[in-house]
Amino acid sequence: MIALIIDDNAIARSTLSELSRQLKGIEIAAECGNALEAYNYLQEKPVDLLLLDIEMPGMSGLELTRNLGDKRPVIIFTTSKKEYAAEAFELNVADYLVKPITPARFIQAIERARQIIESNTEEMQWGEDEFLFVRDSSIVRRLRLDDILYAEAMGDYVKLHTEEKFFAVHTSLRLLEERLPGTRFIRIHRSFMVAVDKIDTLQEGAIKIKDRSLPVADAYRKALNKRMNVL
Repeated sequence: MIALIIDDNAIARSTLSELSRQLKGIEIAAECGNALEAYNYLQEKPVDLLLLDIEMPGMSGLELTRNLGDKRPVIIFTTSKKEYAAEAFELNVADYLVKPITPARFIQAIERARQIIESNTEEMQWGEDEFLFVRDSSIVRRLRLDDILYAEAMGDYVKLHTEEKFFAVHTSLRLLEERLPGTRFIRIHRSFMVAVDKIDTLQEGAIKIKDRSLPVADAYRKALNKRMNVL
């Protein structure tokens, strides 16, 4: 896992570098003192993970995240301020660490980022018998369409939920909607698409699949009722 440290504070960069060196599987590619320097670096040398401060001169970490667009690396924010947490998680980052960062909390964040990176696949591949291939850690597994309960958009990724686990796929819900068979899956919200035959109940603006409640947006309600033959 190749990481880039971005912080205007030299001591903070040194601390993150030292924490990273104590963990296996992390290589620090470089350290940047501001977001613009990091942006230029990433245009030439992509990395897997950003350890990114928020408050920096010029461009903030939040602005850098937005400017990187859909192809951005996995991001862990590292900041001394708690008040950016809500805005940060709206950007679907892996974690949000408040300084001073403890080793235990750093390990937890890195493991979360590692899971996302290892389950990433650049492209879904279709089989002939209604299944697709997804990357699960270092293994590419066959996932039957019939096992998918629903898909959940999470920033640059879509989580494909089954009864036992989920697979994080590097794609958008819009592209997934184009590729999954419309006879079996339907969009119910800007962040959710579900397998029609897995829906148990529909009540008060939400559906239930197994024990999970998912919201139904007004824009999709009519199509969903029609698909479910609601009288």
